[in-house]
Amino acid sequence: MSASSTSARSSSGLLALLSGQVLKLVGLAILDAFGLLLVYAFWYGEQTALALVIAVITIGINLVIFVPNLYPIRWMSPGLALMILLVIYPIIFTVYTAFTNYSDGHLYSKQRAIAIHENKFFTAQDAPRYSWTAYVSEVDPTKYALWLTRTTDAGLEVFFAQPDEPFETITADSADAPETYEGFRRLERREIVSSLATLQTLEFGIEPDVVMVTSARDASLSQQRYVWNAELNGLEDRQTGLFYAADDTVGSFIANKGTGEQQTLDPGYQVNVGMENFRRFIESPALRGPLVSVFTWTILFAALSVLTTFSVGLMMALVLNDPLIRGRKIIRSLLIIPYAIPGVISILVWKGMMNPNLGVFARSFGVNVPWFSDPTWTKIGILIVNLWLGYPYMMLVTSGALQAIPSDIYEAASVDGANNWQRFWKITLPLLLVAVGPLLIASFTYNFNNFVIIEAFNKGGPPISGTLTPAGHTDILISYTYRLAFGTGRGADYGLASAITIVIFAIVATVTLLQFRFTGQWEEVSKNV
Repeated sequence: MSASSTSARSSSGLLALLSGQVLKLVGLAILDAFGLLLVYAFWYGEQTALALVIAVITIGINLVIFVPNLYPIRWMSPGLALMILLVIYPIIFTVYTAFTNYSDGHLYSKQRAIAIHENKFFTAQDAPRYSWTAYVSEVDPTKYALWLTRTTDAGLEVFFAQPDEPFETITADSADAPETYEGFRRLERREIVSSLATLQTLEFGIEPDVVMVTSARDASLSQQRYVWNAELNGLEDRQTGLFYAADDTVGSFIANKGTGEQQTLDPGYQVNVGMENFRRFIESPALRGPLVSVFTWTILFAALSVLTTFSVGLMMALVLNDPLIRGRKIIRSLLIIPYAIPGVISILVWKGMMNPNLGVFARSFGVNVPWFSDPTWTKIGILIVNLWLGYPYMMLVTSGALQAIPSDIYEAASVDGANNWQRFWKITLPLLLVAVGPLLIASFTYNFNNFVIIEAFNKGGPPISGTLTPAGHTDILISYTYRLAFGTGRGADYGLASAITIVIFAIVATVTLLQFRFTGQWEEVSKNV
């Protein structure tokens, strides 16, 4: 090999190495820029925890790239980052939220809520009123100004008002506004119509002289309505004279607390309420009323769904496991169609088929079954639809597990005189349950929280009569939680929803552990086969 070819090869290798390093650094720079942008947005949006998580993930990826000892796990870093962001953080945030009053009326921190109230203005009945003409900056189209005029006993008063700047007094003999003024041009009529909503949100001038547009013709001198009093820990209402004390136990600003004239400002602010959400869920009659019925149906729904889908799936697998059946591959492909179609579509199709007036069942058989009005028939309908959705998965799982059972076991059983039924119960089922037991537990857990079919089929209905909170006969715990937190008409109550979620998790975890104990028993049985 010549020296020139060796030199060329080394140069190309060095060039490839340098280009690889440059691409790596450019990609990392883009990732860091995007991470910093997210941190900035979440931090100033008062999502401090999420901002810190993004910062930790970004710093971690940089350490993985630059620290030699961590470089081998670089291929795992995207998965670890997604696990932290999409799994670990939501779990921690849910647990934290369960101990707060986080809801539609308590979305902000105390400082942010105070700032929102301090940014509210009111117009007194005797406040000066002006006629206005709108202007827009010739340089910045988002910057507006007003030409204000009014006639008093002293004569004509004219002002030029801009946001966050003192009024400029204009000496004029006429109220007519000029076409341009100090870098601003007068808005045309069509522009005023399109900009009126924006103009009505702006505050022109500075305290105490602030003018706000109140109509298409008038503007009024406004005052800041709520003023924070740090010594008394509350907001003073200049319009009504009320004092709204900040109650840090419930996260609200309350006036005349404990009296028949109690008033609360909206929005409030987030505070830690300890076990209050759990107490509300356990002790409140309004929440506890249908809970026993909902919990019982949840267990039955999950258990019957697993039992029916597993039974039908296993039956199909046993039938198609017979080599004498022709076209098994085609039949098996046709039978997994329900598994390939999106579940929501299948549920809606079944819902249409079960329509008591126009559905296939009603028109074909002439039987009007109350699938959506009778609690029992609605539950049966849900189980039928869930069977249709779930049996293909069980058929695929059990088909694979059946292939793993040694054929010599069946041959030995036949020699001992066992019939088909005995071979199924003594050999096939015990060995099969060992293989698919964890999948059955996973299926039970999935159906325990199968919100989609409950909501899409009949929204948890028919409703349970006499309950103070919205609940239906086919509601399971997850759909009942959704209705408690978001369907009561009082806005979303994320704190209560998180608390109930933790309770549901505890129930599912307990049931799962018990099921794993049964799985261990199946393994003991399989050793004796």
